Amino acid sequence: MRRGGPFLALAAAETLSLSGTRLSTIAIPWLVLSTTGSPVLTGLTAMMEMLPYVAAKALSGPLIDRVGPKRIAVVCDTASVAVVGLVPLLDLFGLLDMPLLLPVVFAMGVLRGPSDAAKQAMVPDIATLAAMPLERVTGVVGAIERLASTAGAAGAGALIGLIGPGQALVVNAVTFAAAALIVGVGIPGLPRGMPEPRGAPEARPGGMSSYFSDLREGWRFLRGDVVLVSIVTMVATTNLLDQAYHAVLLPVWTQSSGHGPELLGAMFSAFTGASIAGAAIAAAIGERMPRLMVYTVAFLLTGFPRFLVVALDAPLALIFIILAIAGFASGFLNPILSAVIFERIPKPLTGRVTAMNAALCFALIPFGGLVGGALISTIGLAAALSLTGLAYLAATLFPLALKSFRGFDKAVADAGT
Repeated sequence: MRRGGPFLALAAAETLSLSGTRLSTIAIPWLVLSTTGSPVLTGLTAMMEMLPYVAAKALSGPLIDRVGPKRIAVVCDTASVAVVGLVPLLDLFGLLDMPLLLPVVFAMGVLRGPSDAAKQAMVPDIATLAAMPLERVTGVVGAIERLASTAGAAGAGALIGLIGPGQALVVNAVTFAAAALIVGVGIPGLPRGMPEPRGAPEARPGGMSSYFSDLREGWRFLRGDVVLVSIVTMVATTNLLDQAYHAVLLPVWTQSSGHGPELLGAMFSAFTGASIAGAAIAAAIGERMPRLMVYTVAFLLTGFPRFLVVALDAPLALIFIILAIAGFASGFLNPILSAVIFERIPKPLTGRVTAMNAALCFALIPFGGLVGGALISTIGLAAALSLTGLAYLAATLFPLALKSFRGFDKAVADAGT
């Protein structure tokens, strides 16, 4: 197999699975909102998927380290085909209601969490196989992920309008099946026993440590790294606000403005489409960028402005311009974050620490939809958008007051990990 083959396989699998996931993140809220008219139930449905997603992601780390990320990704994506396929099947027979939909989206979250964690855990080894700098790999993967999100969002609006939100999830099931096939065939058994960073804990013999001791070991390492803790705090907060925006605030604004799912998909596409350019630049020059400065400025442009223009009912042309600027800035975030995180984690702990870190960053997302729905119900849509935007701005500025963030730009050896 060519040196770049595993990298291309991972990129293709991520493209397919994320395209399908983006479709479902538009189709399911639209399905609930159009059938119930309730922002609160829309938020509840989002929570029922994201809460098990976060828990399963956090708990999957030791299994990924023991079983291997490839096997976890293939098994979970294969099972997701059957679970996601239940939605269009129930919809076809007129049986899809909230009591049946909620358990299905719960199972979707349980399977998607470990699959995403496993694919992320593959990145350092695949970077080594491809002989590429970590920032370049994370940047290329980020650009591909955003391309997938753009395609998924653009296709979702048109597809939902054409065949309805329930039947649109057939495409999501197909993308999971294709992703499982590509990972199974295109990625070899990843190498083990690579040189470990200085200070890495000694790996214990197999069978000598329990699953829970492995989990605790990952937690202790994460908790002891002040840079990782600071990243988790900021990203968890902004993810909560992003979920409120995506799952409830923007769909409700779109519907109340007299528009359909096509506009909602187009707005998501404007954001993610512009982010491809940002991620591509990060991939090309990521190792030379001043990480902390770029990270902070990108977050400032990504957050508050897009909440404000929608709250003010700005003209659609201006909304799309702001979304494009915000998306471009957001493209720099994940490549920088991923490189910082991977550089600080010893090889034997990659699966459990990356899974724990990602799960903690996602920990508040399950409540984002509920927060958005509750705010609309209590203070109205415009005020809810303004308040969440201001909270996003505060969360963005918060790390600048933390001394721990001075280690953000340091190499691992300099940071003492």
